[in-house]
Amino acid sequence: MVYFYLKALHIIFVVTWFAGLFYLPRLFIYYTEAADKPVAEKQILQKQFLIMQKRLWYGITWPSCIVTLILGFSLIIQWLPLTDHPWLITKLVFIFFLLLYHLSLGKILQQFKNGLTPYTSTQLRVWNEVSTIFLVAIVFLVILKSFLSMTYGLIGLVIFILILMGAIKLYKRLRGT
Repeated sequence: MVYFYLKALHIIFVVTWFAGLFYLPRLFIYYTEAADKPVAEKQILQKQFLIMQKRLWYGITWPSCIVTLILGFSLIIQWLPLTDHPWLITKLVFIFFLLLYHLSLGKILQQFKNGLTPYTSTQLRVWNEVSTIFLVAIVFLVILKSFLSMTYGLIGLVIFILILMGAIKLYKRLRGT
């Protein structure tokens, strides 16, 4: 019974972690686009977006990440030995890269805190979709749990990525930037 409570809490914290991973890059986009505003408006907006970014990062995203990982590793005991579960090994690889993505957001936040804006809003829009790709891949792996399904899921993931990239290009074209 404890397993199900841990699993439920793990899912809850995954949701809150991803909420931060989805929203933080959006705040980066807004921060970057505020640079095109008149000076007074730019200063007010960027200051407010920076406050929002820091609160989201330190108040929701990082704590949710840590609790998700602790609960996730407590659940892995049920799946030992890992070699009997190739889907779980693949999921752990995706989680490793998700953590690198998470850390990259922290690096971008630090650059904004230092007054740098090294990325365009379009680059940040593309980067914003990376968490969606991880979410789709991880959920399909957890639900399907089979190598053949993983293969179909990965093919679907590539198609999904291509559709996302096409949508971003179309949005950019329609927006005229």
